[in-house]
Amino acid sequence: MHDHDLLRRWAADTWRSFEAMTDPDTGLPTDSIAASLDRGTRSGYTSPTNIGGLLWSTVAARDLGLVDADVCHERLSRSLATLARLEVHDESGMFFNWYDDCTGALLRRMPDGGTVKPFLSSVDNGWLAAGLMVAAAAEPALADDVRTVLDRMDFAVFHDAAAGGQGPGGRLSGGFWDADPGDETRRVSFVEGNAPVFHTRHHYDLLDSEPRIASYVGIAHGQIPPEHYASLETPVRHYRGRDVVPTFGGSMFEALMPTIFVPEAAWAPDTWGVNEARTVALQREYAMDEKAYGYWGFSPSACPGEGYSVFGVPPIASEAEGYPSERDGEVVVTPHASAMALMVEPDEAADNLARIESELGAYGPGGFIDSVDTRTGRHAGRHLSLDQSMVLGALANVLSDDCLRRWFCTPEVEGVLRPVVAARRMPLG
Repeated sequence: MHDHDLLRRWAADTWRSFEAMTDPDTGLPTDSIAASLDRGTRSGYTSPTNIGGLLWSTVAARDLGLVDADVCHERLSRSLATLARLEVHDESGMFFNWYDDCTGALLRRMPDGGTVKPFLSSVDNGWLAAGLMVAAAAEPALADDVRTVLDRMDFAVFHDAAAGGQGPGGRLSGGFWDADPGDETRRVSFVEGNAPVFHTRHHYDLLDSEPRIASYVGIAHGQIPPEHYASLETPVRHYRGRDVVPTFGGSMFEALMPTIFVPEAAWAPDTWGVNEARTVALQREYAMDEKAYGYWGFSPSACPGEGYSVFGVPPIASEAEGYPSERDGEVVVTPHASAMALMVEPDEAADNLARIESELGAYGPGGFIDSVDTRTGRHAGRHLSLDQSMVLGALANVLSDDCLRRWFCTPEVEGVLRPVVAARRMPLG
């Protein structure tokens, strides 16, 4: 059985990274910070996903006893007050992708000088909404503050009812620009009465993909029809003697991040339960048995040294080649992948994380460093706010009786979502 004291230490250290990443005035998290937690290394920008991750991580910290109720309330209140004044798309209430974490200003130029064309992402707004829903349920005194932000967010703005074939299911757009970005787009409105905006040309087609958090939020709020979820695609890959419904790139966060909030395996043990178990097992077996890497857990992350890239297990990807497990001769594992696997294979995942800490040294005062090369021990040197929120969210569920799932899935939300999830079939042999 995994050592709860060890997991609690990991959670406490991970929370320490959030304390360093959060601006004390705005209550907004920075996108990343050096493993030293030197506040001078803050990235200088944040995103809707980062903000949502801080909201649920703050609740997780309270439920784990890392902060008391008053501190949790004060931190959530500060973040919500800033959210309420951020610039958004007026008609949909959706948030743009990048803001200054110290002022809350919408960014049109990144700290490194790069130009930003303000974009509104369906999946990023889904993660923010998930954090808001957790905060409202976990801290009822702030529910009105949450509603000020959440009630104006209309996920119908992303729902293209005509995409994905016949019927009412439709697909979610990747997002839109409110001004012409100069790239190939579709100028259209999916909400009657709204002005046309510049949508991406692509949609999210797969069921087993992290954008399903936006589907869950939209369905729960009556903004997206349940038929949408029922119509998403479930291709099958056969690997090591088992069928699995794949994610796009074969990465862990695509498969498991939504399960931090929605207990899919419990609600649909014969479909989601089977697929989640196989996904984790096949990630582990690919790394340990087929490739003999010695460690496992592949997901998009910071790269050892610098940069950011996608990593996965190609044999369980829907994309022809999938995301690679190696880059430039390095085998890149990321701790957040194994942290989420704690919800599925607790002992195997805890052992893997313990060895990443003790043998590879990918650990610091703020917890696990974002990624590490299994061959040399060279690591990323940074914490990413998004990835730390996955680590702490998963640890909170394991250590505190599925707390984030309980806060997200209020009786009202469960009453809407559970029948939709339970009814969805998968072609698993």
